[in-house]
Amino acid sequence: MAENLGLHDKPETTPERAEFYAKIDPLSLAPLWDRLSDIVTREPHVRAKPHVWKYDSDVRPLLMSTADLITAEEAERRVLILENPGLKGQTAASDALFAGLQLIMPGEIAPTHRHSPAALRFIVEGEGAYTSINGEKTPMAVGDLILTPSMVWHDHGNEGTGPVVWLDGLDLPTVKFLGPMFAELYNGGELYPEGRPAFDNMSRYGANMLPIGAKFDTENSPVFHYPYVDTKQALLNIQKAGEIDPCHGIKMRYVNPVNGGPVMATIDCYMQLLPKGLVTETLQSSAAWIYSVAEGTGKTIVGDTTIEWGPRDVFVVPGWYPHHHEADGDAFLFNFTDMMIQEKLGLYRERRGNVTH
Repeated sequence: MAENLGLHDKPETTPERAEFYAKIDPLSLAPLWDRLSDIVTREPHVRAKPHVWKYDSDVRPLLMSTADLITAEEAERRVLILENPGLKGQTAASDALFAGLQLIMPGEIAPTHRHSPAALRFIVEGEGAYTSINGEKTPMAVGDLILTPSMVWHDHGNEGTGPVVWLDGLDLPTVKFLGPMFAELYNGGELYPEGRPAFDNMSRYGANMLPIGAKFDTENSPVFHYPYVDTKQALLNIQKAGEIDPCHGIKMRYVNPVNGGPVMATIDCYMQLLPKGLVTETLQSSAAWIYSVAEGTGKTIVGDTTIEWGPRDVFVVPGWYPHHHEADGDAFLFNFTDMMIQEKLGLYRERRGNVTH
């Protein structure tokens, strides 16, 4: 990314000015003019860098080894952080978003807890596991999206015979920056009592119908399970119309059925189909995008970096990096972003080709 983006040059630090700065420092004062060029820039100057985590060759062997390294009880959640190389030590995949890969082994159960950061789970590998939201058990299948919104009780377990892995996505860096970090265990570590039967949330709110008298006091979707089999079929059906977005291919947003908005207040989720041979036009967005490859192979050119990806790989496109996708065959990419936070604050901008919106 471009350097020296400030509107003004930094004033020279003369001996007299240095003496003054040293004098005011013990009083918790600092000169804005000495920092302004680094703070107010002509364009976004993000710290995150484009990066790909290769699942099968690099991450999976290490993730599986953690089953012998630490128990689920001791770790609470056995997760490898996907830490951006430009954000070392900051527990972040992009400037505003967290990503990690979580492993649960057969027979393991994680205690019920809740926290102010909103979270998503995109299932990467395995079967037989479940997530419970307020006591409603949701079976996990590869490619499914499961939501655990802010301050919702949730736990998970693996009733299958093999390991299960999912991508965790959270607004953790955003919440940490703003300050309201809260978390608690349910009754000191007990499991939440059994609630509504499985698939109730989908039947109650996800069938283009709403129960009579239903009222909602949150921006979070009352549907928290979005099966991949349905998502993929929807994209394939739309493909028949031949309508391809130049920058995204065929891309659909997971929505809150109550208001048509994003599924959670701070995280926006999408699935996109890149048809075979498609080379998208360049998109430059002030938001960051974190991708998990559900199916297919291809590459994404991010600035001067070429990211080659395949099934189960995860990669990040930081904010304001121009990028485009090239698909070998039909490819399905799950992605989540902080775009809607920026939209709510009136900060979001994008450039398609040479056109800025």
